[in-house]
Amino acid sequence: MDEFRDKYGKKAAAIGIIANVILTIFNLIVGIISGSYALISEGGHTLSDIATSIIAFIGFKIGQKPADKEHPLGHGRAEAISGLVIMLFLAMVAYEIMSGAIEKIFHPSGITSPDIYAAGMAVFGIFINYIISEYIIKLGKQINSPAIIADGQHQRTDIFSSVAILIGIIVSNLGYPILDPIIGLFIGFLILKTAYNIGKENIDNIMGKIPSEKFVNKIKKVANESNEYANNAHDIKVDYLGSYATVTLHIEIDGNMTLSESHKIVHEVQNNIIKKIPTIKYITVHACPSGLNYNHNQEIDE
Repeated sequence: MDEFRDKYGKKAAAIGIIANVILTIFNLIVGIISGSYALISEGGHTLSDIATSIIAFIGFKIGQKPADKEHPLGHGRAEAISGLVIMLFLAMVAYEIMSGAIEKIFHPSGITSPDIYAAGMAVFGIFINYIISEYIIKLGKQINSPAIIADGQHQRTDIFSSVAILIGIIVSNLGYPILDPIIGLFIGFLILKTAYNIGKENIDNIMGKIPSEKFVNKIKKVANESNEYANNAHDIKVDYLGSYATVTLHIEIDGNMTLSESHKIVHEVQNNIIKKIPTIKYITVHACPSGLNYNHNQEIDE
């Protein structure tokens, strides 16, 4: 599994970096030649994509490191942390683009209408960004990597900004050149929104937000089917560490069983859950005598 993740993580990073180097060069060159501030802004955006792809890959590689004495649950949260670094980077890029656009909007004397080359570059950007973003997100989901998925989501915003640039170029050439920096401002807002979404998702990951009910029900179902004497899986708690999760849960077994018998059942449940739900890397199962009632809301079992 680790070799599979490493292979696809490297592929996602390489594709993102190569595609964005090409887009950055063409966006900046065509933007300068055609006089399109929106396209130059997009060049700055794609330049940031290169940096975020590198950041995502660094977080991915650190998250792949095995557990050690100081990190007994592994280094998975490095992926979520790299997502937060991407969020901060995007926020800074958005600020630079938006401040430049506002300056041009309030001082429009130097604004010119972009030529046909800018329109061609916008169409090219839509095509490339769609293919690359969908592919990177797909790879990220296959290996369950928050860092790679965040990078793909960032790439996806370039589709909308390229569409906006194309519309702005058309309208500018119809006699409204002021729309070009307005589109640049819109691109800045798109980047800022992406930064917010990435930040929220990764903060939720780090803070241990409750997973979906569907995931919890899947754990419950697998636990109850692991052994005929294991029943009523409950008090399920999930903590995500980047691409994988740790789980604690309780099961009910016959209170008259010996310690050895209950110990064997607990391990069967643990092994079956890890086998059938690859997202779960570490699990602790607590055995409860059937029919015994006690307060599961206590932070420490008594």
